[in-house]
Amino acid sequence: MPSPSLPNSAPSAIHPQGRRRGPASRLAAAAAVVALPLMLAACTDNAAPSSSAGADGPIRVTSTGDACKVSTASAKSGNLTFAVQNDGDQVTEFYLLAEDGLRILGEVENIGPGLTRNLVVTVPAGKYNTACKPGMVGDGIRAGFDVVDSGTQPAVDSDLKALSDQGTAQYVAYVKDQTEQLLAGTKKFAEAYAAGDAATAKELYAATRMHWERIEPVAESFGDLDPKLDAREADLAEGEEWTGWHRAEKDLFPPAGFQALSAAERDKLAARLVADTEELAKRTRTVELTADKLGNGAKELLDEVATGKVTGEEEIWSHTDLWDFQANVDGARIAFENLKPVLEQKDPELAKSLDTKFAALQAELKTHARGDGFAYYNELSSEQVQRLAALVDSLGEPLSNLTAAVVL
Repeated sequence: MPSPSLPNSAPSAIHPQGRRRGPASRLAAAAAVVALPLMLAACTDNAAPSSSAGADGPIRVTSTGDACKVSTASAKSGNLTFAVQNDGDQVTEFYLLAEDGLRILGEVENIGPGLTRNLVVTVPAGKYNTACKPGMVGDGIRAGFDVVDSGTQPAVDSDLKALSDQGTAQYVAYVKDQTEQLLAGTKKFAEAYAAGDAATAKELYAATRMHWERIEPVAESFGDLDPKLDAREADLAEGEEWTGWHRAEKDLFPPAGFQALSAAERDKLAARLVADTEELAKRTRTVELTADKLGNGAKELLDEVATGKVTGEEEIWSHTDLWDFQANVDGARIAFENLKPVLEQKDPELAKSLDTKFAALQAELKTHARGDGFAYYNELSSEQVQRLAALVDSLGEPLSNLTAAVVL
């Protein structure tokens, strides 16, 4: 990702308006998150597996500290069983991910050294990724995995409750994964920032915040953590202490006349950022979700785009709003995709409409991609901003119907 380092320019012509996020809004927020395909960090290569699966028996996975050996690179659609053996000296996890590396189809966690645990998942034909995560940190050791059509049509599961439960379980796993990546990135950012390494801190700022933006509604459900980690200066009540990402943002991308923080102040802010993120990670371990929370969370994330990112008020000094924009959109999409099996049975036309409108918004965002990142928001013309806003509005209308359509 290119470093979001800019001259000390004035904010864009779209002036931010103060918006206080009150406790009711935070507590009502749904838990929805996401990842950004353009910004995924490079992952360690797996050892090359064999080319196809056997007709019977589980797919063998061997996880060590530096490898994730999968016994086959492909399998036939239907019920798959991955037998995950931990031959390393750290606790590990195993994931089956969608092609984009974002949506989690299934996971097994807390596999201790010497243990084997099975992941059983029903998978249609398509391209996927496998991932082992030694030490349960980072992106994991990933490789592609192909599922080919078995030639037989499995019985459709008409139990909508089972489909709903499966979607929410996948989403809980996604929240956990994103939180782990947020914590790891925050520690690296805080180390550089506290050391006065502004160049590295700027390089890490937007990429690390992507993980935050993907899980923002989860954090907002913990009413005390969101203001500690993500309050903007305009959000502050009189006398309220300002901590979190945007406090560091202003120091890294200072406006004219701003007095830089002292080394002691940076140390304190960095330590607080890590501590609050550790608390967030702890709480998300026990988060409970339902289909209505996923549906409402998807809309909440799109509302974040409409009220903050499109206006340019979120990142008024760094102008990295499009990184946040993409994360919020992907978060809404992941929630929708987890609910899609239910929606396709209850309202297939709405499912098709959402697919189309998500694709249109993503295509427009892609026009602003720059390498692994994006253009700075103050570089966009008013016409480009208006196109993005119109596509957000177009998606928002059908997305507002998602929750009612999937609640059983």
